[in-house]
Parts: sequence; C-alpha cells; structure tokens
Amino acid sequence: MDFLTLKKLVRQGEGSRLEFKLKAKYPEKIVREAVAFANSEGGILLIGVDDDKTIKGVKFPLEEEYVLEKAFAEYCIPHFKYQLVKIPTEGEREVLMFHIPKSDRIHYVLDNPKHKRGKAYVRVDDKSVQASYEMLEILRGNLKKRNVKFNYGDKERVLMQYLAINHKITVSQFSKTANIPRNLASQTLILLVLAKVLQIKPSEVEDSFEFVEPEK
Repeated sequence: MDFLTLKKLVRQGEGSRLEFKLKAKYPEKIVREAVAFANSEGGILLIGVDDDKTIKGVKFPLEEEYVLEKAFAEYCIPHFKYQLVKIPTEGEREVLMFHIPKSDRIHYVLDNPKHKRGKAYVRVDDKSVQASYEMLEILRGNLKKRNVKFNYGDKERVLMQYLAINHKITVSQFSKTANIPRNLASQTLILLVLAKVLQIKPSEVEDSFEFVEPEK
C-alpha cells in the first residue's frame, strides 16, 4: 500500500473494520482492538494515525513494532494471525498497518500475562466490546458450522410477537415477557441466532436480539 491509498483508507474513518492509534501507548489495551477484529469480521489497525484522521506516522517504527508484537504475544491467547505492512509518510516517518483476518478460533485478552483466563472482545461499529456469555456461545456455535433446528413453542411465539412490535429484545426482557427463567431465555435466543432466525447486537450494557435483516 502506498501513501495515496492510505489517505483514501483513512478518509473512511474508524468503523467496524478500521481502528486508528497515534502510537503504541498502553499496548495491552490495543490488544483488545486486534482481538476484537479477529473474533469478528477482521480489520485493519493503523498505528500512526490520529482520531481526527491526521496521518502523522511514528518516528521510531521498529520500537513501536516491537512493543505491539510483544503485547500481542503476552496478552492474547491463543495467538492470532496478522500481516504487518509499513507505509512511509512525510518526514521520514512510517505508519504501521496490522491487517488482522477473521479467525477460525476465539481469542482472549489477558489482564495479566501470568493469568490463564482472559476476556473475549468483538467489534461493534468503531468500538471493541467485551463478549457476553450469549455472544461467546454464538461464536462457539458458528465455528462448529452445524445446521441448527428449533421447536416453535409458547415462548418462541411470545418472542416473535414482542419483536413484531418492539423490533429488539434483551435476555432480561425476554425472561420477563415470557415468564421463563433467565437461563432458558438466554439459551432460546442463542439457538435462534445459530438457526439464523435472529441476530445479536452486542453492547457494553446488555446485548439485544432482533430479526435477521433480509439480504439486499
């Protein structure tokens, strides 16, 4: 990629598949962005680009590269694949472009390299959100690539009627509306997402579920 192509990419702004960082400051937090891309649809992490779309580049690209690759190795399990491209900018600086493809595994971020369990993140618009229990189960189910079937009963009827009016629902709302235990509401929604009847909308507060949008 040359500088002109980079400028066109940056003009798009941050989104579900593009993240800007001015430098590798707080690298353990940048790992979240990379992991979210790997757990979602993939994406590009640009180091040396400000939030206002100013392409400043980094003065010491080798140091920035070392810091980030070390953080990826220490704070992520399992390790994810990525491709690094260095793009020269003005003033003998460089932008580091980490291209992270969608993974066939679930990746977690460790709060501490000594810990054995971490948190998974997914990409939602221009943010990286911690995956809920439901989101993790959906990720696991999608990786198995099985045809999922479900029985249409009373709780599913209540759910469809609610969605027809309100368009979206949370696990808590479904549990209350259908008068069923929360874990049953959760499992029902997960199953319907895996059956491609519903889709999940991850959130920092509480995920919501809605009908799958028809293909255009």
